[in-house]
Amino acid sequence: MSVRVIIGKNFGDEGKGLAADFFAVEAKKRGASAVCVRHNGGAQAGHTVDRPDRRFVFSQLSSASFRGVPTYWADSFMPDLFKLTSEVERFRDTGGVFPGISASADCRCTCIDDVLVNMLLETSRGADRHGSCGMGINEAAVRSQKYPLRLGEVIGYGAETLFRRLSELRRDHLPQRLAELGIEAEGEYGEMLRSADVLRNAAEAMCRGAEYIRIAPQEELRCFDELVFEGAQGLLLDEYNLEYAPHLTSSRTGLTEPARICRSLFGEAADVEAVYVTRSYVTRHGAGPLPYEGLLDAAELGIVDRTNVRNEWQGSLRFAPHGSADELVSAVRRDIAEAEISVSPSLFITHLNETSGSIITNAGAVPVREFCACEQVSGIFGRIYGSGSPFAEDVSLL
Repeated sequence: MSVRVIIGKNFGDEGKGLAADFFAVEAKKRGASAVCVRHNGGAQAGHTVDRPDRRFVFSQLSSASFRGVPTYWADSFMPDLFKLTSEVERFRDTGGVFPGISASADCRCTCIDDVLVNMLLETSRGADRHGSCGMGINEAAVRSQKYPLRLGEVIGYGAETLFRRLSELRRDHLPQRLAELGIEAEGEYGEMLRSADVLRNAAEAMCRGAEYIRIAPQEELRCFDELVFEGAQGLLLDEYNLEYAPHLTSSRTGLTEPARICRSLFGEAADVEAVYVTRSYVTRHGAGPLPYEGLLDAAELGIVDRTNVRNEWQGSLRFAPHGSADELVSAVRRDIAEAEISVSPSLFITHLNETSGSIITNAGAVPVREFCACEQVSGIFGRIYGSGSPFAEDVSLL
């Protein structure tokens, strides 16, 4: 069994979609059956896959979907069934063939009230926003501690039953949660949080989304030749990376969940490649510290990002150079040490076409091969992949 774990090395938006697409292409070349496992976060992911004739930004479907690789939602994934139908239909509109989603019954579902509370809270913070995507992930995680709504439960409901269940969650959880946050249900979001029609429409949409899902135990993953774990967000946004608190995501963004799943499925038998993805520079979309921000002029380099457009919740995409090689690998070392599983670490560098084949550091531009040959980098990464275009077919080993 071959396992690859795709991890964003920084603050997200590194090119994880490209990496998942690339490994799907490689599996197809070998005639290997593959499945792409989504294991953290939920609908807030935005993983772009470019092909010469089409382009798509994946949220809950795997970024290997263009290659016919199905998606599996692990028990640590938090799906938003309300949004799923739209994503599937938009993918089909690009000419993509929906390869199917199977999922653990234990997935914690995100509900419309989670999203609305998230938006209400972030709006109330004004200039002190945390940089949330407004997708309700943290609210779903908090609610699920006491009032979980499991995917297996939803699959068995009709719209009316689900409406009553959402109404119960609103009654039992919402007043206490608003009191904890110290906010009132005011304005547009407050009105929606009081509307039964909002819950009824959400229940109907969730039931439509549930029709795309097949519940399957995680043990079914053993049936494939290759597993590709597609992480969301970035390693520096991990919920336990307190260095950057409170501007974090409510999930484990590194090896933790894939390692747990692999141990349960394969023990020590799996061959695990941990693939840490980074642009040739660093980005951050949302509030929070960004080391060396201001030392990179994206306009001068001609960087245009079509996915991470300015929006109400995260503002504009921010840019910075990498720090030293020691800084680049420090979070990777911590992640590997905490995972309690044997892995072969790799580095996957994207957007090299935008930096003339160099890594942009706070000390200047360094040719990628020179940077990767330094002791700190070569000493930890056994393989280094390089991408000089947005297309998986152009990825190569450096």
